[in-house]
Parts: sequence; C-alpha cells; structure tokens
Amino acid sequence: MATVTSLARAEGGRGNPGREAYFVEVEIDLDAAATAKGTALAANDVIECITVGANTAVLFAGAEITAAPAGGTACTADLGITGGDVDAFVDGMTITGASAGDYAALANTAVPIVVTASDTIDLLLLGTTPDTSGKIRVYACLMDVDGLGGDKAADEVDRDQLA
Repeated sequence: MATVTSLARAEGGRGNPGREAYFVEVEIDLDAAATAKGTALAANDVIECITVGANTAVLFAGAEITAAPAGGTACTADLGITGGDVDAFVDGMTITGASAGDYAALANTAVPIVVTASDTIDLLLLGTTPDTSGKIRVYACLMDVDGLGGDKAADEVDRDQLA
C-alpha cells in the first residue's frame, strides 16, 4: 500500500466571514497518480484528493468518472478520510468498466464530519488490479466551523487604527 500525495487540492473558502458552505473539486488522473507514486497503482493504495483544514465540516463528498478507466481488473474505490472512516462518503464505487458520467452512490452514513485536525479526503483503491488510465472527479462541500474570533477587543482590530 502506498499513498499518493502530490495530486491533492487544497481547500478554499477559509476565513469566510459569513461561514457559508463552499464547493471544492479535483480531477484525479489515474495515470498521473501512478507516475507520482513511481510504480503501478495497487490494491489498498491511497490517493489524497482534497486537503481539509482543521475545524472544517465536510457536509458531503462524492466522485464522478470523467474519463472511462481501463487496464484494471475488478477495481473499486472508497472515498473517505483515511485517518478516520475510509468509506464515509462512498463505499465501493465501481472503477473498472465504469463510463464517463457515472457518479458514485453516496454512502452518507456519517456526514457531516467535523475535521478537528488538518486531514485529507482520500480515494482508497480496492480490488484485484487498479486501472492504469481514466479520470475521477472528486468533490466536496465544506464549511469552516472554527470560532468567529469573538475574543478580540475592538482596539485590536486594524480598522480602529485607520480613523
């Protein structure tokens, strides 16, 4: 088992004063993942997809095949947080034989999940032989749930110095 870290996309939307949910996505190219790993992908390899900052709620996450995979045998994937629930969002998405436009059925068994320490949403490859080509779009809806900063007094705010 190996972990591919170089394809992960950082989250966006941190510091949003309205604390609204925001959408993040990344397209994972299986060939590029194998290149980044340095060898062919194997069962139980983990591909880091989306970096999630501390104190962020993952409202939901999912995956879509954007380019049909090829070269594998009975490959499936889970989508979750490897340090926690590896199939929290998707459990057993079919990769081998999937077509562009196929969406994974959302597991939704444990969401929302509050990530208290920085982590990643990951694809865990399962099955006999993972596919050697194809693309998978991984997406998530996140929301910053960190404190609003109510511990700051008015004299600590820059705008008070501008007058």
